[in-house]
Amino acid sequence: MKATRLFPIFFLFIFTGCAELMQLAEQTTSGTRPLSTSEIIGGLKEALVVGTNYSSNILGATDGYYKDNLVKIMLPPEADIIVRNIGKIPGGNQLIEDVLLKINRAAEDAAKDAKPIFVNSIKSMSIIDAVGILKGEENAATQYLHRTTYDQLFELYRPKIKASVEKKLVGNVSTGDSWNKITKQWNNVANSMVGQIAGFKPVEIELDEYLTHKALDGLFLKIAEEEKKIRKDPMARASNLLKRVFGSLDS
Repeated sequence: MKATRLFPIFFLFIFTGCAELMQLAEQTTSGTRPLSTSEIIGGLKEALVVGTNYSSNILGATDGYYKDNLVKIMLPPEADIIVRNIGKIPGGNQLIEDVLLKINRAAEDAAKDAKPIFVNSIKSMSIIDAVGILKGEENAATQYLHRTTYDQLFELYRPKIKASVEKKLVGNVSTGDSWNKITKQWNNVANSMVGQIAGFKPVEIELDEYLTHKALDGLFLKIAEEEKKIRKDPMARASNLLKRVFGSLDS
């Protein structure tokens, strides 16, 4: 009976030469059947789905970005000088706040569509990837997802961000309109003789590209937080499969 239960693990060991898989199976045999190949892969995929869904749901809600200081999107660093000097322009401070709100609303709108992009990427995880993640660092799954999907996510995600930037919001003004307005005002000053004497530099940046990077940074941060909880907190393991796969690490 015992030999029969271990057969799938031995077979995979012979087929892949993965010594770590054998070690994992031995470590998780404590009066119950060892983890099977399908459980290892299924558990890791489920953990990633849980983390990515959680991230998309949280950040896709109203104020998901805007009121979370860990992921709130501020103006690009190139615009720091604008922020420091915009108060000198009548209504400048309110203009900055309006732009920040619209930028974060754009990211929240795009985050709603992140889930299927992540799910498609998770499906390609191999057994070698799964074992490496399970025995890796507390954010190993997040690192894997970032490493293998970031470029694809960026290409798929950027058009959604761009559409959000161009979407008319409160007052029939888009995020792009606000950004262009504020940078135009600043660049007029920076390109003037007075601005050149003061050493001001015009701001030139692709707003949708910047927002895409920041939005994805926020998603991966939330995924890493959820992965850490699943690894460290038994109460965060919402299914029996997660309890079995990640419970094997508790000892």
